Amino acid sequence: MEIAFIAGFGPIGVEPSSTLDFWSRTVGITFDEVGPDYYHASDLGGAKAFALWPLSQAAQATFGTDEWPADRPVPQAWIELEVSSPEAVADAVEELRVKGQEILIGAHEEPWGQTTARLLSPEGMLVGISYLPSFHVDEHE
Repeated sequence: MEIAFIAGFGPIGVEPSSTLDFWSRTVGITFDEVGPDYYHASDLGGAKAFALWPLSQAAQATFGTDEWPADRPVPQAWIELEVSSPEAVADAVEELRVKGQEILIGAHEEPWGQTTARLLSPEGMLVGISYLPSFHVDEHE
């Protein structure tokens, strides 16, 4: 599998209004509601780095201890990894299955034309393997 770039990343919140309030009002990111309680920051630039940060290091940087406080939720997130074509999504699913990964939903086309498949990472992150045609427009010109 050859990953082209990070296609999307964002928190998954239990309380959509609290999540929106924090990221929009507290942090200052502008969002458009693209579906009921689903907000997208389309004017925000993409990722320049992908870092694997151990929870112990995140705890140390945040609380000054290697242990994440038991009274705080453990950080959770989602990420989408973009591949080169819809067929590459299906190929990635098979590659991941061979590596022993449980695929939650296999390669399929969403109503908006994005081909995706999903699995969970060991940290509980929802990982999407995806191909969205509009992300590749400049490649074909």
